[in-house]
Amino acid sequence: MIVGAIFGALIGSRLLGGLENPPLIRSAENVFLYFYQNKTVVGGFLGGLVGVEWMKKRIGETRSSGDLFVKPLLLALIIGRIGCFSMGVHEETYGLSTALPWGMDLGDGLKRHPVTLYEIGFLIVLWGFINRMQKKYELREGSLFKIFMIAYLSFRFLIDFIKPHYDVVGNLSMIQLACLAGLLYYRRDIIFPGRMLLKKYTAHA
Repeated sequence: MIVGAIFGALIGSRLLGGLENPPLIRSAENVFLYFYQNKTVVGGFLGGLVGVEWMKKRIGETRSSGDLFVKPLLLALIIGRIGCFSMGVHEETYGLSTALPWGMDLGDGLKRHPVTLYEIGFLIVLWGFINRMQKKYELREGSLFKIFMIAYLSFRFLIDFIKPHYDVVGNLSMIQLACLAGLLYYRRDIIFPGRMLLKKYTAHA
């Protein structure tokens, strides 16, 4: 399953990263190199998910192992976004210009949404929420990973509206469309969140 996750994430991150701006594909001298040099964590998560589910079917595994990776993924994302923030506009994770008082000059003289800081704050809140869910409820196996994916895909869908992007359908970017596809995959857990619980934890008031 780890092999499936690794190769799925590798392919997914490069594929979605390269598809973010379709016109650039046509102008690329080396298409393979173009896709290899572009990546996005959303594609990595979704590609890894596909790789794991495919491998589980191949080996006949029915149990979920995603819960083990939730907190390491949260920590990795926080560390990664600190690095993105330090790169300013030289890393394609900056926001649109804004007149809001917390807008920041990230290196090009414009006050921009510090979307990497927004994401770090969101991830810290999500970590706290997951800890609270673990203490308050007895969760079904795999539920922590589902909560993580649903929350992160929802956040990325919304935050991309204040990031520069190429409009693919309406005002939606390729990453936003991928987020919607991922949320559609988890649609039953979104509509019926109670199915992720075994029973309410009542040992503490």
